[in-house]
Amino acid sequence: MQLKFAKRMENIKASEIRELLKLTQRPEIISFAGGLPAAELFPVEEMIHISKEVIEKHGSKALQYGPTEGYQPLREAIARRMEKVNVHMTANDVLVTSGSQQGLDFAAKIFINPGDVIIVEKPSYLGAINAFKAYEPKFIDIELEDDGMNMEELEEILKNTENVKYIYVIPDFQNPSGKTWSTEKRKKLVELANKYDIVIVEDNPYGELRFEGEILPAIKHYDTEGRVIFFGTFSKIFCPGLRLGWVAASPEILNKFILVKQGADLQSSTISQIEVATFLENYNIEEHIEKIKETYLRRRNLMLKVMDEEFPEGVKFTRPQGGLFTWVELPDYINTRDLAVKALEKHVAFVPGGSFFANGGNEHCMRLNYSAMSDELIVEGMKRLAQVIKEAMK
Repeated sequence: MQLKFAKRMENIKASEIRELLKLTQRPEIISFAGGLPAAELFPVEEMIHISKEVIEKHGSKALQYGPTEGYQPLREAIARRMEKVNVHMTANDVLVTSGSQQGLDFAAKIFINPGDVIIVEKPSYLGAINAFKAYEPKFIDIELEDDGMNMEELEEILKNTENVKYIYVIPDFQNPSGKTWSTEKRKKLVELANKYDIVIVEDNPYGELRFEGEILPAIKHYDTEGRVIFFGTFSKIFCPGLRLGWVAASPEILNKFILVKQGADLQSSTISQIEVATFLENYNIEEHIEKIKETYLRRRNLMLKVMDEEFPEGVKFTRPQGGLFTWVELPDYINTRDLAVKALEKHVAFVPGGSFFANGGNEHCMRLNYSAMSDELIVEGMKRLAQVIKEAMK
C-alpha cells in the first residue's frame, strides 16, 4: 500500500519528552524528565465531591455540548484570575482551550504560512517548537540571557527580517531554563513589537508558582495595541488531566482562535469546565497553590543542594525562583543524548537539551524537573546522575 501523507508530516516528529515518559512509567525509574506536577498534591477528595455535585446539579448541561468560547462562569473566573498577573479583562476576552498546548497549535495555524518566520528564545519549549513545525515556518532563535531575550539582537533581527509573524516567549520560570524576564525587558519587548508591528505569543503556565519575591506583571500588562496573545493553563496550578487552558487576546485575534477551535474540536470538555468552575467557587485555590509552592520550593532547594555537593566542577545550572525546572550545561564535548542512555541504565531519566533549540545544536545541555519526585528520590536520583556525569567527564 502506497500511503501519500501530507508534506507537513515530514516536519512532525515524536516528542522526545513523550517518548521518554513511556520509559519512566517503569516503577524503578527515578524521573526528572517530564514537566509533571506532584501527583500527591492533586485535590482528589475535593474532586470526588465536586464530580458528584456537578452531575447532581448540572447533569444534563455537563454532559451536553457547550459554546466554543467555553463555560461562561469559568471564563469569568479566568478573567478574575488574570488580575494576579496585572491583566484586566472580561470573560469576553477569554477562550477556553484543551490545555494551552492547543493554543500553541492554533497560533501557528492562524498566523503561519510556509516560510514565515517565528522568533523564539534560545532555548525554548520543545512542545511549542513541535507544534509550530507542522506549519513549516523558519525559526530564528535569540539568545536567552539571565533576565530574558537579548533585546539588541532581537531588534536587529526585526529590523532586517521579512515575514516575522510572531515572537514566542515564556517569561516566567521558562521551560526549559527556569529563567525569568525582568520588567524592563517585558516593557522593551512590547515596545519593539509595536515599532515593528509584530504579534507576541506569551506562554505563561508557571507564573503563579513563584517561590521568591512578588509575581511580576505579565507581558500582556504592557500591551497597548492588542498584539499580545496570552496562554494560561490549569495544568500546573491544579490538575493537568482535566486538559483545560485558555487564550486571552484582543477581539480581532480571539475571533480567529474561536473559528479554528470550531474546526478542531468544537469545544473543550463541558463537564471538566463545570468541575473547575465549581472548585473555584467552593474551595480556595490560593491555598492549594500555596501548598504546591511550599513543596516545590523544598524540592528545588534539595535538588540544588545535591547538585552543589555532587556535580563535578565545570557543570553549570540555573537557580530558578519558581516553576518546575532547572537547566544544566555540561562541557561542550558531552552529548546528553548519549548521557541519557547511560543514566537510564542507572534508572534515572532526564530530557536531553538539544531538542529545546529550534535550529538544533547545543547537545551538551539537559533539563531537570524537581516537582514530581519525592524528597528521597530526588537525593538518590541526583547522586546517581552525578556519578554518570563524572564518568562521562573523566
